[in-house]
Amino acid sequence: MIGLMASEETRTMTPPTVRSAPAHEAGKPGGASPRAWTMRLLVLGIVLSALNLRPAITSLGALLEEVRDGLGMSGSVAGLLTSVPPLCFAVFGVMAPRLARRFGAGAVVCAGMVAIATGLLVRPYAGGTAGFLAGSALALMGIAVSNVLMPVIVKHWFPDRVGSMTGLYSMALALGTALAAAVTVPLTDALGGSWQTGLALWAGLAVAAVVPWLPFVRGRATPPGEGEEAAGKTQPPGPAAPAASAEHARVQAPRLRMARSRTAWALAVFFGLQATAAYITMGWMAQIFRDAGVPAGTAGLLLAVTMVMGVPLAFVIPRLATRLPHQGPIVLALGVCGLAGYAGLYLAPAAGAWAWAVLLGVANCAFPLALTMVGMRARTGPGVAQLSAFAQSTGYLISIPGPLLVGVLYQHSGGWGLPIALMSALMIPQMVVGFLAGRDRTVEDEAAR
Repeated sequence: MIGLMASEETRTMTPPTVRSAPAHEAGKPGGASPRAWTMRLLVLGIVLSALNLRPAITSLGALLEEVRDGLGMSGSVAGLLTSVPPLCFAVFGVMAPRLARRFGAGAVVCAGMVAIATGLLVRPYAGGTAGFLAGSALALMGIAVSNVLMPVIVKHWFPDRVGSMTGLYSMALALGTALAAAVTVPLTDALGGSWQTGLALWAGLAVAAVVPWLPFVRGRATPPGEGEEAAGKTQPPGPAAPAASAEHARVQAPRLRMARSRTAWALAVFFGLQATAAYITMGWMAQIFRDAGVPAGTAGLLLAVTMVMGVPLAFVIPRLATRLPHQGPIVLALGVCGLAGYAGLYLAPAAGAWAWAVLLGVANCAFPLALTMVGMRARTGPGVAQLSAFAQSTGYLISIPGPLLVGVLYQHSGGWGLPIALMSALMIPQMVVGFLAGRDRTVEDEAAR
């Protein structure tokens, strides 16, 4: 599938002119051009990176009770632990555009994958809560910069396929999220029952994601044809091709004040509220089911069902969103599913567990919708980079108190009634601001200096 999509993107973006094959390819019958190889490698890198953007969180959610017991955490401290992801995403995500301008987006994503692998390997064995938090923060730093740069890479390399490529990226992200939730407990049991081993094994997936980005570390790669058009002549494409036109476009792009844009604010708040719901779900939903009498393995599978709903829907929703003039109706439909799922968790958490898991999984697809709207609410690559950094950093700051507050309410009330009421209440403003963010307008029209 990756090869087919890469070929499709290459055909779509290649200008209708005939170019001779490079000398080193001329004698290779059937050999792929450097352009086609670069595109396939890029798609592979995007998919593998997306697979790594949530296992650090959902694997912990599946083993949260064991980690709490092993490290001596209270409910409030565990709530703090589940708030670390959005905190790191807000703090480190805002640095991503500046790092990408300095080193290139591919190099930054590659470094992000290295940070994820290192953090996941170190945190279970760092000793104590502080060491665990430090290792988690390192992994989450890598996730944060990749979160911000993925929409930028998609917009830059696949401007005519934003919906389909965002869908592929979101589908891979949902698959990695679900996979970690589903298999962490069984793998931990199979490997001797140590939660340290169960968490550390996900570092291997991050190591695999480093490899496709290595050719992009040498230089700032440009989309096929972009450098050629800027120079007025044919240049050999490839990961190390010069980025003169990309740099020229960045210099000439209008400087934006995102704080002036109502659309940017609406998208940032929508991003923050959906992230709040997502991290509460990833951090606490398995525990809600376990407290209702569901076995630990089944609770992990229920969390996996919630996450795996994003696999097909994360591919469908972005494609549908790009075809609609207003994405508000999709926002409302997802919100209704979330309200129904929370009502079920409150009234009959164990009896209807599978239905509630499915409904909340549908509601969590607000994330790929938010990513798609980031690409649609700006006209240019630099505009997308600024909007992505603003929406994600501001949004993750908004989402920080949610998981922590759920832990505090759970500990002091002795049940899940108040936390679930909080989750339901937050869904209403999420639907409102999402509807506003879905309007057909761009931040360049509102935020240009």
